[in-house]
Amino acid sequence: MTARRGTIAPVRSSVIPGFGPTLGFTMFYLSLLVLIPLVALFLRPIGMGGEKFVAVLSDPRVLASLRLSFGGALVAAGVNAFAGLLLAWVLVRYEFPGRRVVDAIVDLPFALPTAVAGIALTALYAPNGWIGALLAPFDIKVAFTPLGVMVAMIFIGVPFVVRTVQPVLQEADQEVDDAAASLGASRWLIFRRIILPTLLPSLTTGFALAFARAVGEYGSIIFIAGNIPGVSEIAPLLIVTKLEQYDYEGATAIAAIMLVASFILLCIINGLQKWQQSRIGRP
Repeated sequence: MTARRGTIAPVRSSVIPGFGPTLGFTMFYLSLLVLIPLVALFLRPIGMGGEKFVAVLSDPRVLASLRLSFGGALVAAGVNAFAGLLLAWVLVRYEFPGRRVVDAIVDLPFALPTAVAGIALTALYAPNGWIGALLAPFDIKVAFTPLGVMVAMIFIGVPFVVRTVQPVLQEADQEVDDAAASLGASRWLIFRRIILPTLLPSLTTGFALAFARAVGEYGSIIFIAGNIPGVSEIAPLLIVTKLEQYDYEGATAIAAIMLVASFILLCIINGLQKWQQSRIGRP
């Protein structure tokens, strides 16, 4: 019902409270679950002193675990960006028998317990497993090696890329591609000049999500990694090991450096994403 001209329309009541209560609850909830634990995480290494903090982080075992966690996560996120883009493209642009089944399988790493995923990957890629036995004649070892760590990271990260790119592909106007093709543009030129710039922001987001998940992954990696110190030991496992040894300061020091490094990398990725969006938005 519309209000008459010259009269003041009644203010609609909202189920959600006003700005003040909602902002207060949001800040309280955010502080309780995120800010306070992060502050406590940083206060513990500060109390141990700079010399001991540097000694913990300069340990060769710690450095090797950090290299594997971050290096493996970067490689896995890069592979997922490529494979996830191809998978999303096939699911959106092509009709084939079993497409809905494949689309549902993509979400399997979300629902599958990480321990189950780790055991399944180990059974497949072990020297006597289905895939491991095929790779053994070529002297390729996956299980209990850094390569196995990256395989597990790829497994748990690919849905993030597919689910961020897929909606953008679904909303893209395919008639633009057809028009470019009718004007003589090659498939590679259409992809490079029309499709890829539209997908870059979502692809970057999927890359960042896959990287963040891979860095902090624990359950699906420890089974296939072999957990050899200095070789296939990831940083989250080393944190758990130090906690079991009651070395709380060493564990929090590793956790703090992982948090800082992850935050810096994610800020860089988000900055690149905003830069890409600004370029796309230019006339």
